[in-house]
Amino acid sequence: MNERMRQLVALLNEYAEAYYNSAAPKVSDKEYDELFDELLRLEKETGIVLDDSPTRRVGFKPLSEFSEHRHLGRLWSMDKVRTEGELIEWSRRAERLRDEYNQAHPDSTLPKLRYALEYKFDGLTINLTYDGGKLVQAATRGNGVTGEAILPQAMTIRTIPLTIPFKGKMECQGECYMRLSVLDQLNKSGEEQLKNARNAAAGALRNLDPAVTAKRRLDVCMYSVGYIEGRELIGHEDTISFLKENNLPTSGFMELYDDIRDVYAGIKRAETHRDSLDFLIDGMVVKIVDGATRRALGNTDRFPRWAIAFKFAAEETTTILKDVTWEVGRTGKLTPRAHLEPVELAGATISHATLNNFDDIIRKRVGIGSRVFIRRSNDVIPEITGAVPDDKPEREIEKPIKCPACGAHVEYRGVHLYCTNSLSCPPQIAARLAHYASREAMDIDTFSEKTAAVLVEKKGLRSIPDLYDLKASDYRELYGFKDKKIANLMQAIENSKHPTLGAFLFAIGIPNVGSKTARDIAKRFGTLDAVRSATVEQLTEIPDVGAIVAQDVVDFFSDESISAQIDRLLAHGVTPKAEEVSSEPGLLTGKTIVVTGTMERMGRSDIEALIAKLGGKAASSVSKKTDFVVAGPGAGSKLAKANELSIKVMSENEFFDYIGDTDADRQA
Repeated sequence: MNERMRQLVALLNEYAEAYYNSAAPKVSDKEYDELFDELLRLEKETGIVLDDSPTRRVGFKPLSEFSEHRHLGRLWSMDKVRTEGELIEWSRRAERLRDEYNQAHPDSTLPKLRYALEYKFDGLTINLTYDGGKLVQAATRGNGVTGEAILPQAMTIRTIPLTIPFKGKMECQGECYMRLSVLDQLNKSGEEQLKNARNAAAGALRNLDPAVTAKRRLDVCMYSVGYIEGRELIGHEDTISFLKENNLPTSGFMELYDDIRDVYAGIKRAETHRDSLDFLIDGMVVKIVDGATRRALGNTDRFPRWAIAFKFAAEETTTILKDVTWEVGRTGKLTPRAHLEPVELAGATISHATLNNFDDIIRKRVGIGSRVFIRRSNDVIPEITGAVPDDKPEREIEKPIKCPACGAHVEYRGVHLYCTNSLSCPPQIAARLAHYASREAMDIDTFSEKTAAVLVEKKGLRSIPDLYDLKASDYRELYGFKDKKIANLMQAIENSKHPTLGAFLFAIGIPNVGSKTARDIAKRFGTLDAVRSATVEQLTEIPDVGAIVAQDVVDFFSDESISAQIDRLLAHGVTPKAEEVSSEPGLLTGKTIVVTGTMERMGRSDIEALIAKLGGKAASSVSKKTDFVVAGPGAGSKLAKANELSIKVMSENEFFDYIGDTDADRQA
């Protein structure tokens, strides 16, 4: 009986491979179903299900929620370029780092750079875990460290092998997508109308019911191994060969180049034939092939230095502007949102776009019923660039005189309209709560804008301190809040009671005070009481704090309702602590430094924090008081101003040489 089961499994997998991957069925659906039913019957009789049995791909019950999966190796994002010049500059930076490494390691030099060019699939990242030759987990990318576990959903994807020859533990990454031909077939079947392949794939993979995933007939393309035990992969070609050896699907497209200009030519060729592909790509990925070079170049805080994504140019089309509604933000600013006749653009269905303000509407001469130009550049929200010439709208767009959310009067402040009801306008309250909980502010994990809106609508929250009044029973009354989620959220809220003073000042939403200015104010005054009683004169002594910002701070703390809310927060146990300031003079003590452009070795905010740690001041603008500027690729007006004022300019590497690199290594 077991032998027959092995025969059936082998046959069914062979037939499925021919049907799904080769588009050349070897048997009829009826014959396949009969064999499948026979295997099901034998498995039921014996209680045995072989590891690679096709029955493992069906029969999962819908999940109540996704669980968390911690990746064995971090999944990095990919930095992006859009022009030949930016691509060449990326290559030159990599060459400089290679040359520096070779000078420091003459006995183990790195080879000349060689590049692999691959498709950048427009889908959803998937991370597969194999152990002992079996698929044991699958997950979404998430934040790169943890993602959502989606093993039942992934097992319905026929191109993902349930077993592989390699018996060690490993994780491999790829892209989950839907073929355009499958999208067309599903839409013609009449069961459901899917607007575009990317959304259809993402929605299916993250659907709690694996049966929905199975119906969408998704595909995967694997391109990387992020973690492996028991085998060393020496470079990119070795990685792709390893994936193929283990029956993991790869794109089949990889071109190798020795010259970055030839890489660009390959990108342009790929762009011309992208419309002939049976799947969406939104660019190309360029990777340095050699594994030792990759390890030497390493990563920034977000991206690998040895790879870059070349994003295709923005696309533009026209459609009809059906309506404009006004949305209210945290500060009460009204922003127009354009509602469009849905149109396909750059692989996505566009039904909304941005309009900056009422003056923008007038300048672009758009109205309800206008045919307008829509531009979508990479992942940026679509923008209306103007109306089609000579096209007449059905009616003009009216300027609001009352807040669409609460009915209060609106007023102009500069070029923008604002709701005057800051105390009880629901969208403003929800946005303030979400800002308060954000990562750079109080860092309340799992608290989202959606959560804030629900609490305002269902629990009547009217101010930030109300958040600390809620009990577990209040959350249980809300849809989607289970005990574990409630416990995690309440613990995160409790943990938020001990922020730095700078984070607290940023969190409470002082007008025109960003996170850096909030930290500067905190370092100058030390305590919340001192900040609350600060004068305009004292505040303007802080570099980069001008008279307008200083007055905003004073007015904010002079507002009786705001003071009452801060007192309530303190009564709830919120105790802002002083910023850490080194008492010892640092290498950069007394120096004012501006960081501009794209940084490679660590993020710009991290470099600014390092400057502060070493006693310097990271300024946001260039002036005669600036000691030097650290400039990376993409530096614009600040670099020009530095040259105009004859201020010293350093590259990122020159800066790290200047400070001795020690602290940078610890930070990175």
